[in-house]
Amino acid sequence: MRLRTAAAVTAGSVSILFAASGVANAAMGGFSYKFVGLHGEPRSATLHNPASHHCITLPEVADPHASEPAFAPHNDTDERAVVYTGPHCSGDAWNLRAHGRPATDRLKLRSVYLTGEK
Repeated sequence: MRLRTAAAVTAGSVSILFAASGVANAAMGGFSYKFVGLHGEPRSATLHNPASHHCITLPEVADPHASEPAFAPHNDTDERAVVYTGPHCSGDAWNLRAHGRPATDRLKLRSVYLTGEK
């Protein structure tokens, strides 16, 4: 009987550990940006609690041949973000501080990488 209880406690501890590690792989907060919509109107989008250590190509501006880049990023997450001018974290890069101020409309981007660093 004690062996079964010990096994249940161990399994529960392991599942809590995996659940906690999933939370640790996401930046807390929002990463927002603006882009030009299909009819030329300005739009905005926010990535809520985006994944850390993972390149995120912004879906609205992923294809350089079909869209203008996004602009005016605002990193309001708890991690440093690196924004890239190209999709798949390619091209020129700029760092944005955690909980920083919104960047100007002149800063263009197509992808972002949350570094995991505070």
